[in-house]
Amino acid sequence: MRLLNRDEAETRVVGGAVRNALLDRPVDEVDLATTLKPEAVIERAGEAGLKSVPTGIEHGTVTLVIAGHSYEVTTLRSDVETDGRHATVAFGTDWQADAERRDLTINALYADADGAVIDPVGGLADLAAGTVRFIGDPETRIAEDYLRILRFFRFFAWYGSGRPEPEGLKACAREKDQIARLSAERVWSETRKLLAAPDPGRALLWMRQSGVLTAVLPETEKWGIDSVPAMVGTEKAFKWNPDALLRLMAIVPPETERLDALAKRLKLSRAEADRLEDWAEAPQVPYDIKDAAFDRLLYANKPPAVIDRLKLQLASARGRAITDSKAMVEAAAMSRLIERAKKWRRPSMPLGGADLKEQGVEEGPRMGRILARLEAAWLDSDFRLDRDALLERLPEAIGSE
Repeated sequence: MRLLNRDEAETRVVGGAVRNALLDRPVDEVDLATTLKPEAVIERAGEAGLKSVPTGIEHGTVTLVIAGHSYEVTTLRSDVETDGRHATVAFGTDWQADAERRDLTINALYADADGAVIDPVGGLADLAAGTVRFIGDPETRIAEDYLRILRFFRFFAWYGSGRPEPEGLKACAREKDQIARLSAERVWSETRKLLAAPDPGRALLWMRQSGVLTAVLPETEKWGIDSVPAMVGTEKAFKWNPDALLRLMAIVPPETERLDALAKRLKLSRAEADRLEDWAEAPQVPYDIKDAAFDRLLYANKPPAVIDRLKLQLASARGRAITDSKAMVEAAAMSRLIERAKKWRRPSMPLGGADLKEQGVEEGPRMGRILARLEAAWLDSDFRLDRDALLERLPEAIGSE
């Protein structure tokens, strides 16, 4: 900040870094607001030998890279024109105007170079009360960027308490259909961040009540979100990190076609889409399955997907345990199976195509069928048959042709 705070220019830390520091929560990134124009920020960075990247220069944002860390520096601005997705801005030096164009009061907190907190719009009181409130008129703020509907619920999930602020909630409900105008990437980014909150249950409840959840995830309309509290409780009990994808699995049906449509609609990453598909295709696991049978199940499926299934089954069992004593037995069994699956390593069949070629079996579909019969015998033996034992069964496998 010393670099930028000279010749009457002023720069302050703004937003999440201030908010989280006040709550004694981790600060993942530091954003700066400045009265300097973007070109001046770049010039001063160059004078100091710092790397600058014009990441959003048309909106006044320059990223400075200092000791391997990135800092976004944005010129004070006001909105000239908005269409609910994009904004045309004018640069200025008015801190109050800069604060009033932001979305939520708790995101419009500033800290100066001495560490003093500046609160132009009442964010400190709302932060202390756990109130997530739009700055000014909620519908006006939402009309500037419809993504703010999802941000309202995302920040409620992370920082809110009690019920959502009524006027903001009503405005989100009225404007929910505008979410369809947003890019899929922005919608999924906000939804993923919401699902990753320590406990997104209340936010999801109010999203459902307001109709916003159906607008984003129509798959939840008949499936419901009732499993979320049990999932969150299970994560805490077993010290699992919050898992946005696993929580998504808890509120959507495990149907491959619908999940494929969801992945395409929200433009999930390939890894995210594959994980959902693998989960949908993995079988439910009987709680009393024998170890040998479970090992065969892991061999026939993708272990990470089986673990996802087991975690959801474990959460379900723990949720039912209040009224069903048998459910605690199921939960204990699921917990043991999860640990077994984590340690499991896929065994290699000791006989392959090269071995069959040595025995005079030609490559092609016939060889594949013979190998499949031998593999079935190997599985039935709980992976105990070695190469020699399988070769002894080769005539029988060939004779089945």
